[in-house]
Amino acid sequence: MVNLEIVKKNIESFIMPFQIPTDICDELINYFKTTKYNKIDTTESGWSTDVKQGIDLSIQPDTNIPIINDYLHCMKDGVELYFKRYPEANHLTDIAELFNIQYYPSGGGFKAWHCERDREQTNQRSLVFMTYLNDIPDGGGTEFKFYPDFKVNAKKGLSLIWPTDFTHTHRGVVSNYEKYIVTGWFNHANVNSVHNSAQREIKNLTNEIELLRKKYG
Repeated sequence: MVNLEIVKKNIESFIMPFQIPTDICDELINYFKTTKYNKIDTTESGWSTDVKQGIDLSIQPDTNIPIINDYLHCMKDGVELYFKRYPEANHLTDIAELFNIQYYPSGGGFKAWHCERDREQTNQRSLVFMTYLNDIPDGGGTEFKFYPDFKVNAKKGLSLIWPTDFTHTHRGVVSNYEKYIVTGWFNHANVNSVHNSAQREIKNLTNEIELLRKKYG
């Protein structure tokens, strides 16, 4: 076996922080507290408390709820900034699956190392988005296994976007305080949906051309 030497150098983390308005965070927490449906207690759904302890509120991305749409608009603005910073990541993506508002009690959190694309059902995930909805006095942020120098504490409105693969294995920092976050994914576009969208555009253009021909001969 050839004796190879690993050269250590400064490495880009590809984790991008940005800030959203804090009033959106307050409204999302209120929405979580007042919503009765689609909540899942992780201790009742098979999760060990050593792995994950909290409550997930699942949300459809095509909702008509104003505060949810305001938040998603912020995430889509954020990913455009991400693409400007990392143009190589700029592929056709959209928020296409359920995402979550998550509540973690004191001592709770997603405590185990994990990544966001680790099985067949998650293979179309491209980027993760996450927002801290409240300030955590003792930190309570997120740590990345392979980027130990990237330190982030939970601050209201602070949002992160990062790649979904094993390179960005991460976990929540357990806090003595309650924590609220939102987290979800930008998905690679489905081939069929892209084809159907293109077909609709072609059909619309064809109809417009036909109308112009009738109008101007």
